[in-house]
This record gives sequence, structure tokens and C-alpha cells, in this order.
Amino acid sequence: MPSSTPPLRTALLQSSGRPGSVAANLKALDEAAARAADAGAGLLVCPEMFLTGYAIGEDVHRLAESADGDAADAVADIAVRHGLAVVYGYPERDDDKVYNSAQLIDSTGTRLANYRKTHLFGGFEQDSFTPGEVPVVQAELGGLRIGLMICYDVEFPENVRAHALAGTDLLLVPTAQMHPFQFVAEAVVPVRAWENQMYVAYVNRTGPEGEFEFVGLSCLASPDGATRLRAGRGEELLVGEVDGALLRASRETNPYLRDRRPGLYASLV
Repeated sequence: MPSSTPPLRTALLQSSGRPGSVAANLKALDEAAARAADAGAGLLVCPEMFLTGYAIGEDVHRLAESADGDAADAVADIAVRHGLAVVYGYPERDDDKVYNSAQLIDSTGTRLANYRKTHLFGGFEQDSFTPGEVPVVQAELGGLRIGLMICYDVEFPENVRAHALAGTDLLLVPTAQMHPFQFVAEAVVPVRAWENQMYVAYVNRTGPEGEFEFVGLSCLASPDGATRLRAGRGEELLVGEVDGALLRASRETNPYLRDRRPGLYASLV
């Protein structure tokens, strides 16, 4: 990471959009991108399955698209018009399989990275999706190494540590976190940022949807253990900075990654 890298202003869109309507969610994304760009953001992060809605039953398969489908083109157009990168969650179709995915598209409309959720939560996800097999997906953006993960994935410490060892600076986690698991947003995510010496942007859905009650509480946690941004329970757009200088200083001070003894951990795998 170059020492002169300026902070990356990052916007977190806490919203459930309109479940079942891709058109309405693209419109909401367009409006949020305009607000984020006006606030100087270079990156906008949306929740898990934002494009279609999460608790939409069999419509997951009907609305699923390829990573380079019409919806991806529409998101790319939004990114270009507003001059910022976008991460969004969506159901990805690949032949006869459907994945719970998140895609990063930059301000030129280029698809930089596509991640398929590796740890599926509960019966709905396990019945609806095929689990991804690639745990670490990264891209370079704004002088930072960006990593992608989705919701339940961040609750597995091995998953986040793999990103730390691969040099991830900012881990983006589109999320559909529901009651009664709000302690993940409140406590687990800031600890993940601290113990792995990275920023973590955890961006949740909000309100009732089907059988679920999403808890909001989206946050941007930093490697010094602080929570730089914290949403409430309703719809919200937060904007904060991912500071490379703070990241470097924290990594110099915190010895976790240097003091590891991997030879002792063989039993984990």
C-alpha cells in the first residue's frame, strides 16, 4: 500500500429495498449512489441479496442472473454515472446452479471481483443455493486490497484470518443479519477487524421480511478496535473513511499476525 494513498471514502447502504423487484432496487441503488457521490464517497456497499430481496422463496431462482447479466450492466451504468465503485448482493446463476453472490464493479463499469458465499446459513439458504468454493476473493481499489465475504462467512474466524494472511486491507461484508443475532454486528465484527488488522464494512438489511426481522446495526470497524460508523435499526446511508495511514500504524503496533505460530494449528485443518 503506497504511503501516499488517500483515505477511501466508503458509503454503507443499510436497506432492504423492495423484495422481489429488481427494478425498484436498482432505482434505490441509483438514488443511494447519487447521495454517496455527493458526500465524496468512492465506494458504495449494499447488503446481501440487495438486488432481489432475501426472503423471496422460489423467486430466488426466477430472478437469478449471471455475473455479467442485465442487472450487472445496470449496476455498471450506475457506477459510471455517479463515479464510484459499487458492491451489491444478488443471486447468481451459473448453468443449473444458483449462488448467493456479491459483485464489485468499479467507477469505469469494470467488474473487478465476484464472490460466492461459502458458508450457507440455515435451511432456506442451504435449500436455495450452492455453496461457493473460493474463500478469498480480492481486488485492488483506491490503493487498497479489497476482500469480499457475505454475512455468515465473517462468523468463521478462519475465513477472515485467510483474508488477513492474503493481505486484505478492507473486507466488505454484505449482510442479512437477523434477530436474535445482533451481537455479531455489535461485538464479533469489531473483534474481527482488530484481531486481523483490517477494516471491515458490515452492511445489513433492515426491518421485517418474510419470517425474518433484520436488525440493521451496519458498521465500519477499524483495525485499532474502534467502530468508525454505526447505523441504527432503520434505513440509513453512512459515509466514513478507510484510512491507509491508520491501517499501517495499527499493523506496526499490533503483533497478532507476526506472533502467530502456524505449526501449532495443524489440527484446525
